[in-house]
Amino acid sequence: MGEEEGKSNNSLEPMEKKRGGFTASIFIFALLALDNMGFVANIVSMVLYFLGPMHFNLATAANTLTNFMGTNFLLSLLGGFISDTYLSRYTTCLIFGSVQVVGLSMMTIQAYSKALQPKFCGLDKPSCMEGGIGFYFYVSLYLWALGSGGVKGALPALGGDQFGHKDEAKKLATFFNLFLLSSTLGATIGVTVIVWVSTTKAWYWGFFISIMGSLIGFIVLALGRPFYRLQVPRESPLIRVFQVIVLAIKNRSLSLPGSSAELYEISEKESAFTNEKISHTEQFSFLDKAAILGKDTKAEPWKVCTVTQVEEVKVLTRMLPILLSTIIMNTCMAQLQTFSVQQGNRSMNRKLGHFEVPAPSIPVIPLIFMCILIPLYEYFFVPFARKITGHPAGITQLQRVGIGLVLSAVSMAVAGIVEVKRRNYALAHSPLAPGGISLFWLSFQYAIFGIADMFTLVGLLEFFYREAPAGMKSLSTSFTWLSLSFGYFLSSIFVSIINAVTAKIAPSKLGWLHGIDINQNNVNLFYFFLAILSCLNFANYLYWASWYKYKPEEPETKVQLKEVDKHLVIEHENGSNKVTAEEVSSVQTEENKEKVASL
Repeated sequence: MGEEEGKSNNSLEPMEKKRGGFTASIFIFALLALDNMGFVANIVSMVLYFLGPMHFNLATAANTLTNFMGTNFLLSLLGGFISDTYLSRYTTCLIFGSVQVVGLSMMTIQAYSKALQPKFCGLDKPSCMEGGIGFYFYVSLYLWALGSGGVKGALPALGGDQFGHKDEAKKLATFFNLFLLSSTLGATIGVTVIVWVSTTKAWYWGFFISIMGSLIGFIVLALGRPFYRLQVPRESPLIRVFQVIVLAIKNRSLSLPGSSAELYEISEKESAFTNEKISHTEQFSFLDKAAILGKDTKAEPWKVCTVTQVEEVKVLTRMLPILLSTIIMNTCMAQLQTFSVQQGNRSMNRKLGHFEVPAPSIPVIPLIFMCILIPLYEYFFVPFARKITGHPAGITQLQRVGIGLVLSAVSMAVAGIVEVKRRNYALAHSPLAPGGISLFWLSFQYAIFGIADMFTLVGLLEFFYREAPAGMKSLSTSFTWLSLSFGYFLSSIFVSIINAVTAKIAPSKLGWLHGIDINQNNVNLFYFFLAILSCLNFANYLYWASWYKYKPEEPETKVQLKEVDKHLVIEHENGSNKVTAEEVSSVQTEENKEKVASL
């Protein structure tokens, strides 16, 4: 095992302090703003695109969007895995970014060409997609999902790597807040300018602007290459996990030693050029059996694991309940991009003076709130809370997530109340009657959920990045998007199940979410259902958050190299160490130089 450790960990590209930091992050923030400008604009208006030119009914349009979003975020795992194992995070972003641009280009062509659009087939069918047109539609949609998802899997970790030194803990928390701020600024432009262009001019113009934004963003990211701290891919994190599981099962009949010091771990000399060593913890002690080195057994892969490798699996295991506890919140968010958009499009007054606001543009209200609140949170709340708690980020990541979960439940309750008011007006007046309640009633549910997202999204990104083992940063950060993915898929499941169940028990024999006319549905009851479910989920989250034990601080034996072109190989021959170094001119301190010399 020691031999594998030496070979697999030498792939860490040097992290010198002259690189990275906020100078490098500027290029990442630029990509986030430009790319998110089109992404958010399209997802908030896509239901109308599906209902209009693509001729879907309401439930099918909502499910098509949530399935797309679920796939998009699920594929972030692919991007995270590839950037941890095969390609650098920087290269992964550029490759998947190219795929994203191709997918968006195909969607633009379909929106422009009438020959590639389905013909209307009646209100009784869920969709008019068929044949080659349907094939083209889904290929372009899911190429976009693949490209965008892969970028999401690598980009947050690429940004986090720019603050990899221990003395940059406060800066890392600031980075993730500015990460969200950049996304929010881009989304604000998207839901106003691009949505207006799409809904009033032509859908293909909205898609085209999105393409140009993404293309310029990835060019900017590429230009930042000389400023980044980059981590070169290394051993597959999944193989390391499987090794621990297999050996723990294989050694299940063995007794654990009386002291954790008797478990196998590489020596200080062997670990001099590895990323980190993680201290032993008592949780999930059955996994410790993977680190039992039997008598006359050579330390080799698949025969014994190090304590650090076992602890990596424990960290991932502890994360799972936190991940699962945030899924319901993301199911709630899916409703703001589907049914809430349709609410604003029916029986609501969208006039702002002489200007008619497109219904998908209503999220600009919470986005503006977030643009103001994020700097206030970072530069006023965090320093104040830091003085009280002593935590670098003011409050812990899990406390931040908990606040967001509470607010998401409140948002769904408010959404239900607003829908009751809107629907009562719609049923009491002719569909052609002018006026209606103001569109800005929807701003309450959007604003509350926007603040919830500010707390939860950043909290999860920082939590999964900080807690992740060094070789799993991208994959672990992708857990944030995995939660979003499961939330969107769960939304599709809820819509289908609730429609089917309520159609059987309702006197009208119609489901809560049937047909294309939201005025004849009971979306308000669906919102209240999600509010109750969110409260139950928060109680579940409290249990797991209090149970979670943060990863112990790693010992001060970490050595990081500086230059990109340096090469170091540690070979183990019969238990002895042989070091071959080419231009190992830089380790961070004189103390670390002595460690290198001693090898």
